Amino acid sequence: MTDWTDHTSRAKTWFEDLRTHICSEFEAIEREAGSDAAFEYTEWDREEEGNPDPGGGTQGLMKGAVFEKVGVNVSTVRGNFSPEFAASINGASAENPGFTATGISLVAHMANPHVPAVHMNTRFLTTQAAWFGGGADLNPPIPYDEDTGEFHAAFRAACARHNPTYYDRFRKWADEYFFIPHRGVHRGVGGIFYDHLECADEAGWERNFAFTQDVGRAFLDIFPKLVRRRMGSDFTDAEKRRQLEWRGRYAEFNLVYDRGTLFGLKTGGNVDAILMSLPPEAVWN
Repeated sequence: MTDWTDHTSRAKTWFEDLRTHICSEFEAIEREAGSDAAFEYTEWDREEEGNPDPGGGTQGLMKGAVFEKVGVNVSTVRGNFSPEFAASINGASAENPGFTATGISLVAHMANPHVPAVHMNTRFLTTQAAWFGGGADLNPPIPYDEDTGEFHAAFRAACARHNPTYYDRFRKWADEYFFIPHRGVHRGVGGIFYDHLECADEAGWERNFAFTQDVGRAFLDIFPKLVRRRMGSDFTDAEKRRQLEWRGRYAEFNLVYDRGTLFGLKTGGNVDAILMSLPPEAVWN
């Protein structure tokens, strides 16, 4: 079983601090809309037979006037993968199934169809290897070129501060990952997605941690701006219907293809926290 490390503790502290800042900003937006909605936090403990310290996390959930449903979860867990699942994880195997994982995961479904839904997560995992992963992608039922351009520009700038190849690589990765094969459509207008940023030594860990922090800061900077720009827009019944149909596509992706959903379910995570990504209401034709 992989031991807790100072690196895991530092990453955990950052993810929790980022959660606090994001939730505070989202609550401020609700107050601007005349709503007193606030996050409700539910602690949960992971269970694993024979594991005295399996970890757990906190599910944060808010339902308001602007954010119809938004979840911001943080967790830090430790244990052993099942032998069959270990074979699919970087640095793990049936002989070495131990892991630690810490991260933040966020999904926001908005009341107004002109405001884009969004997903963001960043994480640090250790097996026999150690790496960071994460990203963010925008999911507007009614896309606006202005919003899409500014969202991508924020992450382009974050990537450019660390590696001139990151943005093109990670945008392409997001386009490929957030695709629904059985529908033949992308889930949204993209963003960035990265995984297996390997931490072979201390310098590599610091470099990848700094990048992951900048991904979180970029999200915190850009998404509230887009929400404030669109949250007062009038909308029609047809536009609301369009939003509900796109939510159905979102649900299909998360239940069929999403790696994070599978990882959480396969490692004994809190089911309600894992499935907080599902929209509060959706339709299928």
